[in-house]
Amino acid sequence: MSVSTEICAPLAVLGHDVRVPLATGEKVAYAALDYAASAPALQRVWDDVAAYAPYYGSVHRGAGYLSQLSTDLFEQSRRTVAEFLDLRDGDQVVFTRATTDSLNLLAGVLPAGTRVFAFETEHHASLLPWRREGLGVTYLRAPRSHAEAVAALDEALAGAGEGPKLLCVTGASNVTGELWPVAELTATAHRYGARVVLDAAQLAPHHRVSVRELGVDWVAFSGHKLYAPFGAGVLAGRADWLDAAEPYLAGGGASRTVAREADGSVAVEWHRGPARHEAGSPNVIGAYAIASACRALGEAGLDALQAREEFLVDRLRAGLAEIPEVRVLSLFGTDAPRVGVLSFVVRGWNSSHFSAALSAEYGIGVRDGLFCAHPLVRTLLGGEEAAPSECGAPEASLPGERSLNAIRVSFGAGTPEEHVDRFLAAVRELVTDGARWTYRNEGGRCVADTGQAA
Repeated sequence: MSVSTEICAPLAVLGHDVRVPLATGEKVAYAALDYAASAPALQRVWDDVAAYAPYYGSVHRGAGYLSQLSTDLFEQSRRTVAEFLDLRDGDQVVFTRATTDSLNLLAGVLPAGTRVFAFETEHHASLLPWRREGLGVTYLRAPRSHAEAVAALDEALAGAGEGPKLLCVTGASNVTGELWPVAELTATAHRYGARVVLDAAQLAPHHRVSVRELGVDWVAFSGHKLYAPFGAGVLAGRADWLDAAEPYLAGGGASRTVAREADGSVAVEWHRGPARHEAGSPNVIGAYAIASACRALGEAGLDALQAREEFLVDRLRAGLAEIPEVRVLSLFGTDAPRVGVLSFVVRGWNSSHFSAALSAEYGIGVRDGLFCAHPLVRTLLGGEEAAPSECGAPEASLPGERSLNAIRVSFGAGTPEEHVDRFLAAVRELVTDGARWTYRNEGGRCVADTGQAA
């Protein structure tokens, strides 16, 4: 079946022709199926960055040509991101280091006494920043349907009382890839006067994100998941709380004027707008790379890219469903809509061992573990203990806890159909025939014991 190529060809990415060594010593083309951790750079992004690099200069700092050019490019990048996210009039785009940085920034500007609500299913980046003095945080249990998620939030907010409130919710799970009912949760939150920040780290690379249509107050995402791995991220949305708070970082760029007082102290007037939270010399190349990725995805057609990805997701699901030993992890049911992210366990296999075999024997890169979403993975595994392996199960995260982990496969706009087929064939072969190599524990990881065929 060739529907996927008729829908949309994969976008050109760096590393598509990289060859990696196997345990046997031979080399094969690498199948990168760990996009959920960091996606490869689009070739378009790399070309844009390379073309700009000789003209790099410090922004907002100089009268020289390179500084002026860099400033214009930096601010145009901000406008490009605003268009990509379909922001409202008056919304701001603040460049950060990543989603984690963006959400910690927002946590630092929340008014004192803000009640924060988050489902325990969140990535740690959107689960942990709210645990600070002056804020109250309520963690909601893992829902098993969209309706249950909305009902749980409604009940929690109904008893929250007056005062500022914030819901932090993911758009797509970094563990299961499942889509969350963002618009419905936002409507519920707004009925109670609560604001919403959307963690779009896994959503933005796969789906169109319209802040205007979803109604969320802020959105956060990372460049390195949006095919722009140059150390930048975005926090975009309402300006009022950002402008009212002390700067995230104190220093040059955030300050409008600084003066010595008669008593020897220093008086500071801070900027309003994005500069207030972008102290220091900003990551111009990272911001430009994000903007380049936004343009490239828009020009390729997000709807076409999404249709192609849905074809690959269906192909992956169907292939894994044919292997009885494989259990796909899901909150909302195995047929729930999802982006190109899927986690699973294999009966009789330690997940670290299985992932190591995929790499060492097939040249396929996936991820194993708890994926910085420990409560969610533990819930999905339901206390299932990792199978032992010759290289030993990984250590438990908590004293006295059984070792739990899973395998995650993830892909995106640059993934060829052949990589998904290779992965499915490798899984079937490992389940049927076992590993062809022996493995040992090295620094807590399973690695092939070169020269020791099974």
